[in-house]
Amino acid sequence: MKVIDIIKAEKPSLSFEVFPPKTFQSMESVLRATDEIAELGPDFMSVTYGAGGSTAAFTAEIAEHIQDVYGIPALAHLTCVSSSKDKIAGVLTDLQSRGIENVLALRGDVPEGLDVGSIDYRHASDLIPAIRAHGEFCIGGACYPEKHPESVSISEDLRNLGMKVGSGCDFLTTQMFFDNNILYNFLYRAKDAGINVPVVAGIMPVTNAVQIRRIMAISGSMLPPRFIRIVERYGDDPEAMLQAGTVYATEQIIDLYANGIRAVHVYTMNRPEVARRILHNLSAIIR
Repeated sequence: MKVIDIIKAEKPSLSFEVFPPKTFQSMESVLRATDEIAELGPDFMSVTYGAGGSTAAFTAEIAEHIQDVYGIPALAHLTCVSSSKDKIAGVLTDLQSRGIENVLALRGDVPEGLDVGSIDYRHASDLIPAIRAHGEFCIGGACYPEKHPESVSISEDLRNLGMKVGSGCDFLTTQMFFDNNILYNFLYRAKDAGINVPVVAGIMPVTNAVQIRRIMAISGSMLPPRFIRIVERYGDDPEAMLQAGTVYATEQIIDLYANGIRAVHVYTMNRPEVARRILHNLSAIIR
């Protein structure tokens, strides 16, 4: 089943992200976490893709496992900035052979020292037409409610996002955010800019203080004072922070559904207990 059909349905959807192992030796533990999350019955699951395609085979294998064992549609991430056209074509052929029909097209982080002039794909908007030409994939893209860190302005970021959608993107999934008003404002701006594909809201349940430092370094996401106080109070108590972080994420999701956002994607960090707690908190809302 294609993700676009899931997120366009009237019923609110809830989906989860998992990430593959860095080495084969870690595969068993990752599959165990994936199984526990899949057993919760999300509407679909996404599988991330390592830097430079370092986990491409694992991504495809896990996505296939999710679909074949659990019957849950899988969305395979695909980054392109450090990959050749031949390598991308090979990955897409592999995904097709495994029955994967949903791809999230991403630029990926630019490796230090990479000669940008020598690469085949500079942006996700360059990758999307290649995916479209390769087969009948449902194609997603990423968006940043607070603008991409490399964009000089919100208006420039929206212009770039419009190019991405215009290149053949079926839907968008947001980077994490911790204040829903940021998303609502982004959606209004995107609509005014002529961006009219469905948007999936990406939610990151923060369960330890280390995550916060990583999040700030990677995305620069704005942290509301209420959220900062929660982390300051409970960040050094793992069990309390797990509970507080999942409750905060749950409150975000309930507000999103109540305001007409039908599709929410949870970045689980491969922690089944996080997915389980959130699903339990939403059981009567999404069923």
